[in-house]
Amino acid sequence: MSRLVDPALAADDLAVPDWIDRVVGLGDVHGKVVVGCSGGPDSLALLAASAVLGLDAVAVHVDHGLRAESASETEVVATRARELGFVSDLRRVDLSAGPNLEARARSARYRALDEAAQAHHASTILVGHTADDQAETVLLALLRGSAMSGLAGMPVRRGQIVRPLLRVRRYETEAYCSDLGWEPVRDPSNYDRAFRRAWIRHEVLPLLSQGSERDLIPVLARQAEVLRVESEYLDEAAQALWPQSDGDTSTRRLTKMPIALARRAVRCWLGSPPPAFDEVERVMAVARGEVIATEISGGRRVWRSSGQMFAEERH
Repeated sequence: MSRLVDPALAADDLAVPDWIDRVVGLGDVHGKVVVGCSGGPDSLALLAASAVLGLDAVAVHVDHGLRAESASETEVVATRARELGFVSDLRRVDLSAGPNLEARARSARYRALDEAAQAHHASTILVGHTADDQAETVLLALLRGSAMSGLAGMPVRRGQIVRPLLRVRRYETEAYCSDLGWEPVRDPSNYDRAFRRAWIRHEVLPLLSQGSERDLIPVLARQAEVLRVESEYLDEAAQALWPQSDGDTSTRRLTKMPIALARRAVRCWLGSPPPAFDEVERVMAVARGEVIATEISGGRRVWRSSGQMFAEERH
């Protein structure tokens, strides 16, 4: 079925971004896709690029209920989606009080996107992370004491999540929105240095780039790409050993593995957000029976029982 595109943004008139050839991860994408759209410049640029590429997209906006401006942000997404001929879908999530708001909001957002994908029968979820986000993620992983898998940053694809803009810069998505005459949503938390990512974005990266006299974002993003290939190879080796294909999470098998592969197997098992090195070590202590349970990032609890390992997210 053809999309009903606003005449002002008809296919022949819709500006093609000069970075369109650097979009990645869409070669095997078929059918309907969900585009996670906050209304910020990155996600709006991704939504418009989806139209340029002829994708059948649904713009999904997740309202975390954290700001009074959320209603106007929802309208921005709905308006831009309508102009492009896309359906929009609002998802609201409730965040309970507690620490680590960023991680809990991220987990809730991805759950909402997954539910939207199921509702719209979409096999793929597109999110607008850029090379700048990748560089910030690498530095965050370094500060957490993460191993190679953390320093490898975000993959282009993990399951049904695809990040097409990982080779595109943030200033380029800003410029594209400007070319379209769009004013993106500005999330105040992106400028609040109390949040570690914002601190890295506005203080650490500029200072490092100034000191090194080079733009470090492409350097860090390229390093992440190289480490990602090596890390994925080692992940396959670790997951072939633990847990077993039948879901067996034997503590005995885990503790008998070479420690480098055991740590990697634990990271793969726990998934996202990736655990820091000290968290992996605490999980290994649980496996060895030195402690009964431990708490890790993302509001998760890991424990052992009857010779098996278990993990759950605490809401």
